[in-house]
Amino acid sequence: MPLHALTAPAPALLSIVAALGSPTAVREARTPSLRSAAGPLTPELPLPVHVLEQVTPRGGTPRTRLTGWRFLIRGPERAVAAGETAPTADGWAFSHFFEGPYLASTELAVRQAEALPTPYQPRLLSVPELYMLTLWLHGDVAADAASGLPGPGDLLVPLAPAPPGIAAHRAHRFAELLSVLTHRLAPPPLLKTPA
Repeated sequence: MPLHALTAPAPALLSIVAALGSPTAVREARTPSLRSAAGPLTPELPLPVHVLEQVTPRGGTPRTRLTGWRFLIRGPERAVAAGETAPTADGWAFSHFFEGPYLASTELAVRQAEALPTPYQPRLLSVPELYMLTLWLHGDVAADAASGLPGPGDLLVPLAPAPPGIAAHRAHRFAELLSVLTHRLAPPPLLKTPA
């Protein structure tokens, strides 16, 4: 079943297109693949990027916050980089280009998600404390990109490289993965001083 991808805000897409057309932005990017790409470069697969916050072992309700839109930058043969935008007071603005293992991992996770029988809205969910990024398959395909916390039917697919002990490209229900994350983010037990 095809994913129900969101349309990125026009200013987000336009800022990426403008940056791709800027020799300075491309030259200063730390992306050798982007700088050496021959042929036209096009932004595709816009995904809203959320950050998971307030994950604590003491309970409480975690929340998500929309922090940007990420686009894969495709060359003639493959994705060579990604470009990200960030919210500003005036809307969306180009933030940076980058490359690395998350590009191929994102493409693989999206292909796997397209084969699922249930329709989902694709998003990215970051857990900065664990240096972890997941493909968030949101069950409410009509939801606004800025809204929502992963629901019981949502799936999170950790992208590679995933933290030790968490399998990349294995879909987890949100509650299942939240339990693992909560345990991982718990502070270590205090050592008692000898009496």
